[in-house]
Amino acid sequence: MNALLAAVAVEARKARSARVLWATGTLLVVGVAALAGVTVVAARSGDAEIVAKLGPIAATGGWPALLGVAAQVTAAAALLAFGVGISWLTGREFADRTVSGLFGLPVGRGTIAAAKLAVYGIWVTAISLAITLALPVVGVAVGIGWPSGDDLVGLGRQLALGLLTALIAVPAGWAASLGRGLLPGIGTAVGIMAVAQIAAIAKVGAWVPFVAPAFWALQPSASSAAALSAVPLVPLVFGSALILIWRRLQLDR
Repeated sequence: MNALLAAVAVEARKARSARVLWATGTLLVVGVAALAGVTVVAARSGDAEIVAKLGPIAATGGWPALLGVAAQVTAAAALLAFGVGISWLTGREFADRTVSGLFGLPVGRGTIAAAKLAVYGIWVTAISLAITLALPVVGVAVGIGWPSGDDLVGLGRQLALGLLTALIAVPAGWAASLGRGLLPGIGTAVGIMAVAQIAAIAKVGAWVPFVAPAFWALQPSASSAAALSAVPLVPLVFGSALILIWRRLQLDR
């Protein structure tokens, strides 16, 4: 346990000084908040063409619009952003050619991988909270006031969507470790987005782990919470595989 805590402390120090994580997180938070706010302003302008493009939920111009757009943007953008983040956390030593130094540490490489996953969990939780807390500020700024009642439930759903999206991005970290670099992980995140789109078009998204969080957040009345039960299996399987890769890592290339 002491070795794991020490590894988490080291990985957290690396993460705090990483421009990639800061830039990715900031762009995601600002992007979700800004797009949601702009959409509400556009809907409230009353332009028939804009309202038609935004759809029935966004056309209301109130909190349902703000939350609906935020969920749509988060479902896609957060998956890519979190995929980039976990790819950097697990693949940077390979990209920077510093992985050989890890073999001389008293902490096992499997423990280091577990620490990377722990730091990833802290990072995505902070970002998901930041997005959720930013939305009420945006709501006041665009003139729809503070959330209340069902709107607060919607904010809770937004937070859950961020955390669930982080879970389904874990395979990107596994791919970055397997492929020994950032690009395999980022490519996997893009691939997951493609699978999600295909599943949504095929109308089976509610029961596909990579789509279920977005489907539940956007259509909670049409979705069952049971459909989310398979989502934790994604980080469990791929997180375990990631740790196994690091534990068996050899300097063969």
